[in-house]
Amino acid sequence: MSKAKQGDKVKVHYTGKLDDDSIFDSSKDRQPLEFVIGEKKVIPGFEKAVIGMEPGESKTIKLNPDEAYGQYRQDMVMEVEKAKLPPNLDPKVGQFLEVKQDNGQVIIVQVTKVDEKNITIDANHPLAGKNLSFDIELIEII
Repeated sequence: MSKAKQGDKVKVHYTGKLDDDSIFDSSKDRQPLEFVIGEKKVIPGFEKAVIGMEPGESKTIKLNPDEAYGQYRQDMVMEVEKAKLPPNLDPKVGQFLEVKQDNGQVIIVQVTKVDEKNITIDANHPLAGKNLSFDIELIEII
């Protein structure tokens, strides 16, 4: 049987967990995740773990932040004056917003604090700075 290698299109089922074993994402109740190894569409440690697996094989991996969503960066947390927000926006803590940067790129940020004059937004990925583990099952090499 062939093993997954760079350039292969694969289908995997996975369950992602935090250090406390709580599940943050799983493909078990939906279609398997499909991606091409080497296109960097999934986090680096996940992609690396699939290399060498055979269809039907399962494994559990543990990833540090550098192999997953990166370290939490304080410089990606910003305070914005409410006066600079669109007038129809009523931000709430926990809400995700799309922010257009000067270069035209849109990023997703999360509102982490709201007071009378300002809101605080965080552009870090919600899983940045966290150790993650994944149960991975290679379903198919396409």
